[in-house]
Order: sequence, then C-alpha cells, then structure tokens
Amino acid sequence: MTVKEQAPTRHFEPRWPVALAIVAVVILLVLLPRDLRLAPLWVTYMIGIAVLVPVAAVGLTAARARWLRVERTVILLVVVYGAFSGIVNLANLISAMVQRSAEISGVQLLASSISVWVSNVLVFSLLYWQIDRGGPERRVNDASARPDWLFPQEGAPAGDVPPGWWPVFVDYLFLGYSTATAFSTTDVMPLTSRAKMLMMFESTISLVTIVVVASRAINILGS
Repeated sequence: MTVKEQAPTRHFEPRWPVALAIVAVVILLVLLPRDLRLAPLWVTYMIGIAVLVPVAAVGLTAARARWLRVERTVILLVVVYGAFSGIVNLANLISAMVQRSAEISGVQLLASSISVWVSNVLVFSLLYWQIDRGGPERRVNDASARPDWLFPQEGAPAGDVPPGWWPVFVDYLFLGYSTATAFSTTDVMPLTSRAKMLMMFESTISLVTIVVVASRAINILGS
C-alpha cells in the first residue's frame, strides 16, 4: 500500500445518504412482480451488497484513494444495470398492459409504475453525483474541476450560501427528481453535452412511465 493511498483526502462527503438511496433501489426492484423483474431476487441482493461494501468502506476509511476508485467503478456499473433494468421493467409493464390486461390489476400496474419511476430518479441521481466534476471528493478538494451542472448557490451572494458550500448527494437527488417531474431543467443548469443527454434520457423514461403506464393504471382504477 503506498503512502498516497494511506493519506485521506482533505475533505470527504458523508456516504449515508448514498447508502440509503442504494438500499431504496434494491427494495424497489425486489417489490416488483416476479414476471416483471429483469433478474432473480438473489441477483438484486448480491448487487446491493456489492455496491454497499465500497460505499461503507469509503466512509470508514475517510475516503482512502483505493476505496474511492472501487466505489466509483461499482456505482457506475450499478447505474448501468439499474438504468437497463428500469427500461426492461418498463417494457415488461407496457407488454403486460397490452397483452395481458385481464391478468394485471390497476393497483399492481400503478404500484409497479411508481417503483420504476422512483428507481429511475434514484439511479440517475447516483450517476449525476458520481460524474459531476470528477466525483464527490474531487468536487470538494479541487476547485478547478470542470462542472457538468451549475447550481444556483454558485451564483448567489456570499451571505446567502453557507461558507465552503459544494453540491452533495441531496442536491443531485433534487436534480434527478426535478428532471423526472418537470421533464426539463429547473434551478440547476446543465453545462456539458453529456449532462444534457443524460437528463433527456431520464426524462424520457419518466415521461413514458407516467403517460403510458401510470395513466392507464389510474384509468383502470377509475372504471
């Protein structure tokens, strides 16, 4: 182990909000009906454990460089799996709604659409948090890191923002939620092409979930 890996970064972001988001994603995937899931339950549990271990290790070791690299890699892989799983689950919901409408109730359809929608918000929030300005530790320790998003606090008067403010996971969770509900930018502005494309992707999944699936579920419940 090198001296550089043993030395902690000057500041690091607490990981408990990230851990809660990961646990929430796992629970939502588990609660989906069996015929709508992408993978068996044990796969979902194993993925959840695999990503929680490095997240916990970063918090316990004060953001040691080796664990930061592992955390970043694992979270990005889980985001890819989560996004792909969300698309597959959404496709399965639409298929069940069209081909097996008599076998799925409005309550099941509504609950599944909510699960897909919330998972979409959490997965993209994790992605935004991990890629903006090179990741959470680089954001706080390297003021020259190029931003993907511009937050309103960065242009506010100094007296209106806490000293040493930087975006944390909750800020990216709000960004993900706003993108999924407004289908556009709200107070946070994307600055790079990849930020804009990711927000378009998230809002498209959200739009299809709300317009096609959730509206159909509400129509069934109201009939």
